[in-house]
Amino acid sequence: MVFYRSVSLLSKLRSRAVQQSNVSNSVRWLQVQSSSGLDLRSELQELIPEQQDRLKKLKSEHGKVQLGNITIDMVLGGMRGMTGLLWETSLLDPDEGIRFRGLSIPECQKVLPAAKPGGEPLPEGLLWLLLTGKVPSKEQVNSLSQELQSRATVPDHVYKTIDALPITAHPMTQFATGVMALQVQSEFQKAYEKGIHKSKFWEPTYEDSMSLIAQVPLVAAYVYRRMYKNGNTIAKDESLDYGANFAHMLGFSSPDMHELMRLYVTIHSDHEGGNVSAHTGHLVASALSDPYLSFAAALNGLAGPLHGLANQEVLLWIKSVVEECGENISKEQLKDYVWKTLNSGKVVPGFGHGVLRKTDPRYTCQREFAMKHLPEDPLFQLVSKLYEVVPPVLTELGKVKNPWPNVDAHSGVLLNYYGLTEARYYTVLFGVSRALGICSQLIWDRALGLPLERPKSVTVEWLENHCKKA
Repeated sequence: MVFYRSVSLLSKLRSRAVQQSNVSNSVRWLQVQSSSGLDLRSELQELIPEQQDRLKKLKSEHGKVQLGNITIDMVLGGMRGMTGLLWETSLLDPDEGIRFRGLSIPECQKVLPAAKPGGEPLPEGLLWLLLTGKVPSKEQVNSLSQELQSRATVPDHVYKTIDALPITAHPMTQFATGVMALQVQSEFQKAYEKGIHKSKFWEPTYEDSMSLIAQVPLVAAYVYRRMYKNGNTIAKDESLDYGANFAHMLGFSSPDMHELMRLYVTIHSDHEGGNVSAHTGHLVASALSDPYLSFAAALNGLAGPLHGLANQEVLLWIKSVVEECGENISKEQLKDYVWKTLNSGKVVPGFGHGVLRKTDPRYTCQREFAMKHLPEDPLFQLVSKLYEVVPPVLTELGKVKNPWPNVDAHSGVLLNYYGLTEARYYTVLFGVSRALGICSQLIWDRALGLPLERPKSVTVEWLENHCKKA
């Protein structure tokens, strides 16, 4: 029975790819951009009043509507299952996975502009979608790409600040430090100190956010080259798009690696607002901290082993399997190794998710990329075996709500194949990507006038007394 389930898992994944192709044919065309404007800020300026009125109406007419009950389990369990945040740019469904402004990943792959026919979506296109809720034209994406290039300059003091750290400091420490050093140029801070009206808060927030999105690949690339390439940096190439230029500055010229980076940045950009990095960015910004301070805080959350650092842990674990058992490990041997990991009190990295209850669509699209570009790679084949072996083991364990692979289970193997083998650096890639989603929402936070976040906390004694009364 277990063998049957293991074999069927892989066939289900293959059939899901076909199903997703069919879903793409029914893309929500209402999302398609209908205006011809090339300036993203002007597009936002038109959209904001309508959304402000929409929010005011919702609050005045339905402000007292209950969204659910809060239980002791939720309070003690990391607030899992609580609905308590407004996050416009994406929504995570336990079964379907992430939707960016209503569009699934396969739908985004179909309708967002690409660098070449049939290629992966350009991150600039997703950024436009996140901010406006509309699918941009290629001309609009090109215009946005040029805007980001024009903002992609980093002051020397940022690099000097990073250089003050030991070269052995974790890449995320260096990256977050660089982002903090960028903060001295914050337009929001300057405008706030001059007394800008709150109705205009979104404007300097837009300026900071767009500049930050443009600058983080340069800072991230500097950290990589400093740590792993003797400090020999590579200048940006203004002829390249966001994802390809990032790969170029890291030192990779392969067209396939450029395609992978476009896919990577796109699918890692946003995952609704409850995850640690997104929630942290939103929380800090609710105090009217500028986007640089807010995003730096988000990066520090992303650096945790239970969040963004997991992509580093996956590749290291997979390599430990190869070192101990060899590349041609059988499924039975792999099963034994998985149990060995679990029985030692550790988790199998890359499996499970706080919200998802099925295979992460971000895993699936990376698997499809691997099947297209590196089907014979031994580590990819090992990842495929893990997909068959691990879920039944975790199900048998009985303590895991979601035994399926998540986005981290695959990304490291792809990066490793194209030569980015430094696993400690992987979370920085995640951080660059997450700038798109967090900054997009920060702009809308200020445009909609969302308040300071201040939930109520209680003590164990309070909970005990409440339960006695109940």
